[in-house]
Amino acid sequence: MLTAPVAVAAAGSSASLDVVALGDSYGSGTGAGNYRLGQSGRTVNFTNVTCSGAAISTLGQTFKDQPPQLDALRRDTDVVMLSIGTTDVDFAGYGGVCIQTDCTGAPTKAILSRLPGMGKALNTLLTDIKTRSPQAKIVVTGYGRQVTRGENATGVPLDPICDSQVFSGKERVEGNNVASALDATLRLATLAARAQRVDVRFVSPYTNSVNLQPEFAGHSLCESEPQFYRGFDALAPGQEGPDAVLHLNQQGQAAMADLIQRKVPVLAGSAQP
Repeated sequence: MLTAPVAVAAAGSSASLDVVALGDSYGSGTGAGNYRLGQSGRTVNFTNVTCSGAAISTLGQTFKDQPPQLDALRRDTDVVMLSIGTTDVDFAGYGGVCIQTDCTGAPTKAILSRLPGMGKALNTLLTDIKTRSPQAKIVVTGYGRQVTRGENATGVPLDPICDSQVFSGKERVEGNNVASALDATLRLATLAARAQRVDVRFVSPYTNSVNLQPEFAGHSLCESEPQFYRGFDALAPGQEGPDAVLHLNQQGQAAMADLIQRKVPVLAGSAQP
C-alpha cells in the first residue's frame, strides 16, 4: 500500500489535479509492479492508498495496520480512482478453486449469488464518496477477462496455466460467465449511482460486459501474444507469487491506463467534458 502523495510535475497547465486511488490489488498494481496513472499537461497530486485484499466493507476501516482508505478523501479531491468488488465475492478464491480442482457447478453458483449484494454495497459506497468529495469525478474500473473462453492459441508461447488440466474447457466457459457477471454488476451499480447524481464513470476492458474493448480483445491468457494477465509465471523465483496470478501484467496495466485516459479526458490533460 502507498500512503504518501506522489507529485508528478509536467509542463503545460498550471492547474493541479488532486487524484486519490482507492481499492484492491488490481488498483494497487499487483502483478505489474507499478501503477496505472500517467499524466501530462499539469501537476498531479496523487495519493494512492490501494491495498491488496481490500473490500468495500474495509475501505472505511483500519486494514492491514493502515488507516481507512476513505480517510484519504478531501472535499477538494478532483478525481477518485476506484478498483473494488472482487474481494467482496471472493473472486480470488474462486480462481484458486478453478486452478486447483474444479470450479464448475456449485462454486460458480455460489459466487454468482454474492454479486447482487456486492452491487448494492458499491452503490452505497459511491454515495459515501460523493459526500466526502462532492466535486470529484469517480472512475470505477473493471477487471476484464482473465482466461480465453475458447481453445488455446496455436503457434505462440503459452503459460503453463493454459494446460487443460488446470483450466478445463467447461471451467473456462463458467469462469468467463462469472467475469462477465462481475463486470455487469459493477456497470449497473455505477449506472444506478449516476441516476442518483453521483459523478461516476465505469471504465472496463469490456464494452458491454460480454465483448472486450479493442485494446483487450485477444489478450487474455492463452490467446495471441501479448497476453495481458499473469499466469504461473508469477510463481517463478523473484516474482510476486500466488497473489499476482490472474492479475494484469505490465502490458495489461498500460493498456488499462490508456483506456482510462481515453474514456476520462481530464486524466489525459484534456478539458473535462
